[in-house]
Amino acid sequence: MSRLHPLAERHAVEKLGWLRAAVLGANDGTLSTGSLIVGVASSHATHGSILIAGLSALVAGALSMAAGEYVSVSSQRDSEQADIAREKQELATDWDGEVTELAGIYQKRGLDPDLSHKVAVALMQHDALGAHARDELGLSEATAARPIQAAFASASAFSSGAVLPVLAAVLAPVSWVSWSVSLTSVVVLAILGIVGAVAGGAAPLRPALRVTFWGIVAMIVTGGIGHLFDV
Repeated sequence: MSRLHPLAERHAVEKLGWLRAAVLGANDGTLSTGSLIVGVASSHATHGSILIAGLSALVAGALSMAAGEYVSVSSQRDSEQADIAREKQELATDWDGEVTELAGIYQKRGLDPDLSHKVAVALMQHDALGAHARDELGLSEATAARPIQAAFASASAFSSGAVLPVLAAVLAPVSWVSWSVSLTSVVVLAILGIVGAVAGGAAPLRPALRVTFWGIVAMIVTGGIGHLFDV
């Protein structure tokens, strides 16, 4: 007789954390690098100067994103470790109080007092620190802060968005760099808006129009600055 296994439900909210970071990183890379190239190209700089500016923007932006993410997530990790250390101390000095605390959490979730106490005792006998980290602090192995991974992911996301405007600047004749990079950047931003919306379970039109609009504004402004300081 075959056994039926329930299918695990997948919800859009489960993807929002990494999806938001990836899409925002790629958006930043495309918009900042594309706008900078448009500004430099609008000042009638040489092709070589434009490419140097674009590559510098890509590298500097990726490193900045990585450093910022590393510092932020490291601070989060420090806070998590401090909370874990506090829980260890409380478990060592007030075991019964920690059992009561954990049982109270389960009562709030719907268990009766007797069952909640039994569950708390059983879980703490198995892994006391893990039970409190998960159910009291909301920490788990899956959500633990990982600064190096976060920094690498942030830099990769930024670079994946920045590389396309740079390639457009490389391939286009110098007289067409501004238009080529602008068009490439706007298309990429629109695609990122659509991908992020669809993967997140939202309608794609409004996010795509929103990110495209602000991308056009940014490139018009930087292009105008380039013309103003025509070199």
